[in-house]
Parts: sequence; structure tokens; C-alpha cells
Amino acid sequence: MKHSLLTFALLLCSCTAVVAQELNCNVTINSDKIEGSNKSVFNTLQQSISEYVNTLRWTNMTFTEQERIECNMMIIVNSVTDNQFMAELQVQSRRPVYGSSYNSTLINFKDNNFNFTYQEYDRLEYQQNVFTTNLTAMLAYYCYLIIGYDMDSYSRLGGTPYFQQCENIVNAAQTASIEDNEMIGWKAFDSNRNRYALINNLMDEAFKPYREFVYTYHRLALDEMTQNVANARARIAEELPVLRTVNRARPATYAVNTFLDAKADELVDIFSKGTPEEKKKVYEILMDIDPTRGNTYDKINQ
Repeated sequence: MKHSLLTFALLLCSCTAVVAQELNCNVTINSDKIEGSNKSVFNTLQQSISEYVNTLRWTNMTFTEQERIECNMMIIVNSVTDNQFMAELQVQSRRPVYGSSYNSTLINFKDNNFNFTYQEYDRLEYQQNVFTTNLTAMLAYYCYLIIGYDMDSYSRLGGTPYFQQCENIVNAAQTASIEDNEMIGWKAFDSNRNRYALINNLMDEAFKPYREFVYTYHRLALDEMTQNVANARARIAEELPVLRTVNRARPATYAVNTFLDAKADELVDIFSKGTPEEKKKVYEILMDIDPTRGNTYDKINQ
């Protein structure tokens, strides 16, 4: 009898693991800039967004609980007027490195125009290929973006279907009837560092070498660090010129900038222990494409 109960319990756990959702996202709302003691709308908003992001199935893939993508979304509310929220979003995601307890940052960037309309207890719903509200569209965009980056890090160009979903959301937003302040971030020529610009980079044929580098960096280098650090480091140094090539073809591209926003400190940690030749090569490349972070890259040679 005990054996039968144990078998049933194991099968139940197995079934539960198979249907786990893709994201394990920590959502926080920072409303410090908003005066007043009644913060219930922000608490409700935080709970609604957390449920939306963490319970909706974004793909048809099966994830175990341990495989869910660890990520954070922090929404900083700058002002609220008649249910119009003017806010910023800080997005981060990370992936485990094989054979270690280390988690490598994949995404670390800020959307300065995360503006939306929300009334307390509004139901957040997502319909694929249908633009419902700006809030649900932006959240869906970033959920697919997180998944796309994660998939690119495990298989060559594996994130394409999820980046395609981001592109579909951008296209739908551009024809939606929304407030002018909500349209910021979706437009083609407003900025070279917005939602449109990023997904335009990632879906551009010219950026395939960059995305292939993301795969090489994570799957063929970082995941091999525990086996042979020197070989893994050499592989990154060998492939790093791809970033300079892409950046020279399309100067100040958002995709390359976001990679370095996430990886600058990690690259310093890796190559501060490298050979003199590796240090020289990597330092020159990073300073060429990202000179504003010179103080960080100087640590490679210290």
C-alpha cells in the first residue's frame, strides 16, 4: 500500500512539474514619488501584474519548476493622474551556468516610458495578436523578450519565435488607439533605445552574428567554465570581435548596448584573470564599442 501511495505521489509531482509556467518573476511597484497614505491601488497593481506574468502560459514548451526563468520587473511610478500612470520599468533576467551556483545576467535594462492606464481591480488579459491595453501589451512584450533571450542562450537563434511575438506586439501597438504618452516607446523613429528599436535589431538579418555570439558566449563558453576555464575564456575572446563588427555596421545599436549593460562586470571578472594577449584584445574591443564605461573596463588591466 505504501509503495502504491509513493508511486502516486511521484506521478502527481511529475505532472505538476510538466505544466510549470515559463517565468518566475519578482514584480515590485515603487510608488515613493507619489504623495498620500493610500497605497492600495499600487498593491493591487503589483498583485495583478505578478499574476499576469507568472500564471499565463507564454509558450507551448514544458518547464519544470527548476527550469523557470528567474527575472525581476520593478515599476517606478513617477506620477498618477486620472488613472494615467507615468512610470519606468527596470527589467532583469538571468540564467544558471551549468555545473555551478553562478547565475549570469541576460537582461538588465530600463524602459523610461512605461506609461499606461489602470484602474484598481482592472483585469489584465492577454490575447495573442490583439492589442487590448498598453499595460498588458508592454508586459507581454517583455515576457516574450525575456524568453527569447533565454532561448537564444541555449540554442542558436532559438529565441526567434518569441522575438517574432514581440515584433507582432510592436506592430499592433503602432496601429492601436491609445494616448500619445502611451505610444512613446512603440514608434519607429522616436528613439534608437526603445521597444521598437530593440526588437528591430533582434529581428534584423544583419544581427544574426550578434545573436549567434550570444549562444556561443553562454552555451559554448560560460557553460564550459567548470570544465576548462582557459578554453572557455579563449572562446569568448575569439568571438568578441563580432560585437565590434555589428556595432560598426550599425553604430550605437540598442541590442549591443543592452548586452554590455548586462555583461560589462561579468566580462571584467572573466578577463581580469586572462592572459596579457586576451586582456589587450578584449579591452581594446570593449573601449571601441562602449567607451563610456571605461572606468569599468580599466579593471581588466589592474
